[in-house]
Amino acid sequence: MIAAGYSYTQENITFQKPSEEILKLADYERPPSVFMNSNKDVMIFVYRPTYKELKDLNQEEMRLAGLRINPKTNISSTLSYVNNIKIKKVGEKKEIQVKNLPEEARLSYFSFSPDEKYLSFTNTTSNGVELWVVELATGKAKKVTKDNLNANMGRPYSWMKDSNSFIVCALPSDRPELLDEDSFLPTGPIVATSSGQVSQNRTYQDMLKNKFDEENFKILTTSELFIVEVNGKMTPFANAGIYSGISVSPDGEYVMVSSIHEPFSYMVPYYRFPFTTIIYDAKGNHIKEVNNVPLNEVLPQGFSSVREGKRSMGWRADQPSTLYYVEALDRGDQANEVEFRDEVFIWEAPFTKEPESLFKLSSRYAGINWGNEENLFISEFWFDTRNIKTHWLNPTTKESKLIVDRNYQDVYSDPGDFYTEKNKFGRETVVVKENKVHLIGDGYTKEGQFPYIDELDLTTFETKRIYTINSTDKKEDIIDVLNLDRGEILLRSQSPVDYPNFYIRNYKQNIDIQLTNFLNPFESLKGVHKEVITYFREDGVELSGTLYLPAGYDKEAKTEKLPLLIWAYPTEYVDKATAGMSTKNPNSFTYPYYGSFVYWVAKGYAVLDDASFPIVGEGDKEPNDTFIEQLIANGKAAIDAVDSLGYIDRKRVGVGGHSYGAFMTANLLSHSDLFACGIARSGAYNRTLTPFGFQREQRNYWDNPDLYNRMSPFMSADKMKTPMLLVHGEDDNNSGTYTEQTKRYFDALKNLGAPVRMVLLPKESHGYVAKENIFHLLYEQDVFLEKYLKE
Repeated sequence: MIAAGYSYTQENITFQKPSEEILKLADYERPPSVFMNSNKDVMIFVYRPTYKELKDLNQEEMRLAGLRINPKTNISSTLSYVNNIKIKKVGEKKEIQVKNLPEEARLSYFSFSPDEKYLSFTNTTSNGVELWVVELATGKAKKVTKDNLNANMGRPYSWMKDSNSFIVCALPSDRPELLDEDSFLPTGPIVATSSGQVSQNRTYQDMLKNKFDEENFKILTTSELFIVEVNGKMTPFANAGIYSGISVSPDGEYVMVSSIHEPFSYMVPYYRFPFTTIIYDAKGNHIKEVNNVPLNEVLPQGFSSVREGKRSMGWRADQPSTLYYVEALDRGDQANEVEFRDEVFIWEAPFTKEPESLFKLSSRYAGINWGNEENLFISEFWFDTRNIKTHWLNPTTKESKLIVDRNYQDVYSDPGDFYTEKNKFGRETVVVKENKVHLIGDGYTKEGQFPYIDELDLTTFETKRIYTINSTDKKEDIIDVLNLDRGEILLRSQSPVDYPNFYIRNYKQNIDIQLTNFLNPFESLKGVHKEVITYFREDGVELSGTLYLPAGYDKEAKTEKLPLLIWAYPTEYVDKATAGMSTKNPNSFTYPYYGSFVYWVAKGYAVLDDASFPIVGEGDKEPNDTFIEQLIANGKAAIDAVDSLGYIDRKRVGVGGHSYGAFMTANLLSHSDLFACGIARSGAYNRTLTPFGFQREQRNYWDNPDLYNRMSPFMSADKMKTPMLLVHGEDDNNSGTYTEQTKRYFDALKNLGAPVRMVLLPKESHGYVAKENIFHLLYEQDVFLEKYLKE
């Protein structure tokens, strides 16, 4: 019997578990994740616990410049670790257990060696981070370094070209002790100055606050670089620095190293601190400083604005040692009207000549797919119009052609991703054969999902479809092409009751070879009815959602009217056509998890999961200009659609969401009488506390204070009379959704007499990971929904 008192007084409550039907689904063993080598003949199975435990979250943690790190182990405190590895060679029936793994393994940062004979990874001990390798031919693992690597800035190693050595970030031999805040005596006040420039910075969390934080940030992030051979031999490479990026050139002759330096900032995260990029040769000799970026505290308004200077610097994948980078031609400010926004440059080693212009873009750089000396594909985007363009370019002759020009939210016109293979340098590049390339598409259409392979002729630029998956009872996704001549592809297949598994398909011979056999861990959902329903909003926008009905429910008789739960997340669009497009597939595997209401179908509820909640702004209108009105229209359309099927009691409908979905939920309960109750998790409710934009809103508070106030449920707390469950992680790290948002909103609702309950989950960030917390969350939701929708 589940019971809880819903009052305004604080409760002393221990961790609880949900009812049996939900616990049976939540307490399961997670199947392994799978990744493969480039030849697709070796599969790696990595196993991790289904959940962390609260004790895993109760570790030492320092929050500095946007990082959350364990100062004792020198790695992110938020990582989820793998605890076992198995290898399966394609064609063999059984997987091989990797031998000699560390006891109590906590593995992360996996990478194949360039020749793919080894798989490398880190192991976190109680004192630090080690580097390990497993020889794939034998399945034997061995330790390469002591637990003295520094992973506080991310991956602490990179393979060198020879596949026999690494460049690693190691703790300095003379590393000082961390400062003790209680004994730290400031030498002066904290002073900040404005230069008078207008900027648009989000509401970041975990920023540096004082000189004490600055010193500890330097101590924790400073590393020395070494070359380490697989046999453990270490050779110094570079002196101590705060290394934020290391990249080896395709031919292995050069190493690009970026390092952060002072002055630091108390306003922005570490990745906007000043940094320098230097090219070294493979022996650690200084070759050339190729970039020097100042502190980036001032950023123009708008999502298509960028900083000035060289950015997106990397190695050209189709050449031995050529850099490429991008520079803004509009000073990074989208408000400046210019013919070209960005220019892409290439710069050949040894970098003694001036960089060469490769291409100018009319909007903002979005990436390059490298092919060969005569073919590459470069993309640009513009947020305000949601436009993306892709150009074919011959980098030698500079001949080009626009081949894609579309709204990137238009999923039905998505041309797919280029088919790539590793080239002679071991880098993924677009495969060009007989002047043709191939694209793999998800295949979303109005009629359903039909993944495909297209052939693009680079002479005529005409496209021909060479294969389509037309499955109607399964969801089958093309993961990769294995051999086009033979018609072999790697695919993942699933159905509502069949867990996703991998297959090799020869589509010319119509033969499938199953590679994995993962079983459904949610057997109790096998009889559940699942379908994607489509319906229309009152203004004509087409909407959709995945509808679940309890096992055994008589859809024909419809004698029992069910309570309905709707889970959703608002998304902004610039036109109604794209807002009405759907990527839902009724044949996807039914995978209940704490981030939805699907569990409750096992308790007799109807559930509309991932219900469409588009917020559309057309022409001169911004989407949020009518945010509240569109939320209500979306909610009403969803209820009307399921009610018209005859399944539900529309007086017993609950709504819920996480993050921006929580913001949605609070607004729906404040401004409509559509719902009997709501669950809002980890949301932000007062937009004046995120004054320089939120979600996809580019305007700041002072541009339109009425908008910010109107959209803030906190400002309408006096109107909120519908029961609501507020949940938040006690240590939320997400921009803008700090835990104080829920505390202050709860205080307002409580004092204004609203029926509200607040649950703060200890040690949790924006997403919840500890088993105790997740089970208790499900318990709280279970009790709340039973009280307000079942009684």
